[in-house]
Amino acid sequence: MKHPTHRQPACRPNRLCAGIATSLARLLLVPATLAIAAPAALAQSAPDEKPTNLDRITVTGSNIPRVTTETASPVQVITRQEIDRTGKATIAEYLQTLTSDGAGSIPKSFGTGFAGGGSGISLRGLGAASTLVLLNGRRMAPYGLADDGQKVFTDLSVIPMDAVERVEVLKDGASAIYGSDAIAGVVNIILRSDFTGAIAKASYGMSGDSDGNARRGSLTAGIGSLAEDGFNAFISLDVSKTDGIRISDRRNRKWIGNGDLSPYGYDRVAGGQNFPLNGAITAGGTVAGNSPVGSIRDPLTGLYQSLPGCAQFSRITPADPGGGCLWETQDFRSLSPSEEFGNLFARGTFALSDSFELYGEFGYSKKKTEFYNTPSGVSGSWGYPGGPVNASSGSGATVLGAGHPDNPLGANARLRYAAFDVGPRITRNTNEFTRFLVGMKGTLGAWDIDTAYLHSATQLVNERTGFLRYSHVRTALSDPNSPVGWWRLGANAGLNSQALYDYISPTIRANATTSLDMIDFKASRTLTDLRGGPLGLAFGAEYRRQKAQLDPQTYTDIGDIIGLGYSAYRGTQKVTDAYVEMVAPVLPSLELSGAFRVDKYEGGDTATTPKLGVKWTPAEWIALRATYAEGFRAPGAAEAGDGGLAAFSTARDPVRCPGGTPAPGATAADCAVNLAIITSANPNLKPEKSKSYTAGLVLDPTSTTTLTFDAWQIKRTNEINQGDTDQALAAGRGVRSDNDLPGIPNSGSLLAVSVDYINSAQTTVRGFDFDIRQRVPLGNYGRLVADLQWTRINSFKRDDGAGAVYEYAGTHGNCDVTNCIGTPKDRVNLGLTWDMDRFSVSAIANYIGSIDNVAFKGDSCANHFTDGSDAPDGCKLPSFYSIDLSGRWRVTDAFEVFGSVQNLTDRIAPLDPLTYGAVNYNPLHYSGAIGRYYTLGAKYTFN
Repeated sequence: MKHPTHRQPACRPNRLCAGIATSLARLLLVPATLAIAAPAALAQSAPDEKPTNLDRITVTGSNIPRVTTETASPVQVITRQEIDRTGKATIAEYLQTLTSDGAGSIPKSFGTGFAGGGSGISLRGLGAASTLVLLNGRRMAPYGLADDGQKVFTDLSVIPMDAVERVEVLKDGASAIYGSDAIAGVVNIILRSDFTGAIAKASYGMSGDSDGNARRGSLTAGIGSLAEDGFNAFISLDVSKTDGIRISDRRNRKWIGNGDLSPYGYDRVAGGQNFPLNGAITAGGTVAGNSPVGSIRDPLTGLYQSLPGCAQFSRITPADPGGGCLWETQDFRSLSPSEEFGNLFARGTFALSDSFELYGEFGYSKKKTEFYNTPSGVSGSWGYPGGPVNASSGSGATVLGAGHPDNPLGANARLRYAAFDVGPRITRNTNEFTRFLVGMKGTLGAWDIDTAYLHSATQLVNERTGFLRYSHVRTALSDPNSPVGWWRLGANAGLNSQALYDYISPTIRANATTSLDMIDFKASRTLTDLRGGPLGLAFGAEYRRQKAQLDPQTYTDIGDIIGLGYSAYRGTQKVTDAYVEMVAPVLPSLELSGAFRVDKYEGGDTATTPKLGVKWTPAEWIALRATYAEGFRAPGAAEAGDGGLAAFSTARDPVRCPGGTPAPGATAADCAVNLAIITSANPNLKPEKSKSYTAGLVLDPTSTTTLTFDAWQIKRTNEINQGDTDQALAAGRGVRSDNDLPGIPNSGSLLAVSVDYINSAQTTVRGFDFDIRQRVPLGNYGRLVADLQWTRINSFKRDDGAGAVYEYAGTHGNCDVTNCIGTPKDRVNLGLTWDMDRFSVSAIANYIGSIDNVAFKGDSCANHFTDGSDAPDGCKLPSFYSIDLSGRWRVTDAFEVFGSVQNLTDRIAPLDPLTYGAVNYNPLHYSGAIGRYYTLGAKYTFN
């Protein structure tokens, strides 16, 4: 075992170095041949003439400093001013507005997901795990809770907003430079490298409904000049507290805060949407939802009837014609969680000599979130490593005992009950993140050298209340000898003791830890002058050890928490890698680049990833560029380590809803089943692999106009997915209820299915990015800057490996990934900023295109109105836009006031009946659910 701080010599002869040297020689054969075949391309220098050295910068996607930010790869550089003008409170909220973000993005509003409390970005819609997030060019320890219980990702909320200097988004594959995970691209968040003086800032935010109050404060202070004092040290502290918002607080926003969608043409209680009114008795009395008074099934007739007392709990009119007791999800669930966090970042730089400096960074973040959900039911299905649990039918069904004082039937009766008396299910996450970096960089001869040791870690506690323990619930409802007596229901719940509630609803928790230890070394230099500029070389090596462990939520390892999936994993990744990169400006108009990397996983595979780039500048105002890159993502701890997953997803029952149409005796609910999927880890998984291509142009037609256009394609193969549910059902690995369709055995309502993680599908996504920036001098009236970013997804195809190909572009799919937010073809951001003297005003328009409400292109509509027609109108979710306005006034050289209004026109998010990531709206349209939001603040700079 290698110690994480141990490093072998960079050029020690071994198979790894030899493989790199051979492969690099092949990779750079083309530029080398060009250089040899065209001797005029080489500057004819005197023997003692040295290569030219100019002021250079390093751009994300390359380790070779250069004099221009435009490379062969498309890189979006986002300045601090561009972030500030949006009024976004966190870097996560800002990045999720980028046009390149897509399906699989993890918003803070998805508190019911496995990764609740975290925030992640998903470039190109390929998932947060395929987007590599860097802080100052280096990795961070991943979030403690894996996305969908499967894929680890970087939590953006641990990054201190006020310390951010800029963000660079590399929009092509970069595994040849950065290693695993950089399939869809890289987001490099760059913090201040030095600071002198002090800045204090405070702000207060509030929605137009006078809630969601956000209090923020920050202080940045630094001393020392590296040039004059030989050192610089600074610290940045950022604290915030934001109140939560309940969905019921938005009853004034049409469908956002209301569960009864019948005014908009939907069925009130079943099948029309993912979150109908609850508690109804449907299907002629054979099906009942969870009710605040309880519905029981007569064992003689097989029909449900409601227990008395509904008027005490329900204000919904008209009442359920089936006799149920109706209630709304919106009465309990959070729209936005409450948050408290503090972020600290400190950096020191010390001159060791004229050519070397020592630097160190320390970061600490603590964040608390609280998310409310509906009260638990007492039935349902879920899973654990031992298999599925069926509490709805059969021997495991939760019943109201024959002797229970609330049971009028005198016989054991299946029960559907929403535990209003227990209260909402509440999830509280407390996450602590630490990061320590110490390094040295400088110049040794002709070489620029940088080496560092990094330690990063997270500790997360996930605590939940309001959940019910299955075995104790069954005891309290059916056993006359219950140690805490009968659990009285509905109107009689006031007779229950606190001891009973402690017995059936204990506080449960899970602990997660991750860590990353890494030591790296890199060196770069210019070798000689070519006709187009210096020939650049960089090489480096890295060793990292990453650990991840999630202990299962209390009692979920034995399947004893009603409706709560199981997730646990433990694994360690040890990786040794080395890379080399060259940039060859062989002509004044032609630059060639290449990189090659080898990653060796201890006890696993060896990944080799190349990258090639070319940039041609036939005239000063135009440049053409293209890249080819290969990438990979190694299986994570949750996929290939020790552990497993039991989660929920939405699926179509192939028996009860063949072809998207309910079979006789079935309902529309069978076409969108809330299915428990039990997945086992697979240590034999292979890495996901990718090939990406970009081709584009950069235009500077005038000194004030810049335009870029880049077409791109990413093909990801060997994808790690849960096994096919249809195949698992056909193999007898499913669990169904006993309400079989007439004449069809084993056709009851689908409850659960067991699968494994497998390498199966492949995805190919194609599109283009368009970016234009125009600066307009206004003389005495300042300057106007306009910019537009447009991302278009032309195709998003997924081959499931079994012969079926699904097209998701412009549809609501793929709903197997986080949130089920869909894949809109178009996303556009339009910005306008006017600066004049001490004033600055900005307006930002964010546009998200429409999507067809189908699971994939060519499929039947996912939802329907009561009259059977496609829903929403035309089976299409309309496009959505919001406008954000911000302004700044520098009152004096030291004092500045600022403010913003998000969703200036107070647009309401379109009704989305399919997504499970939010209630009645799409998470992409989050600002349209919150409504207009105001922020006012001030900043003071101390000299």
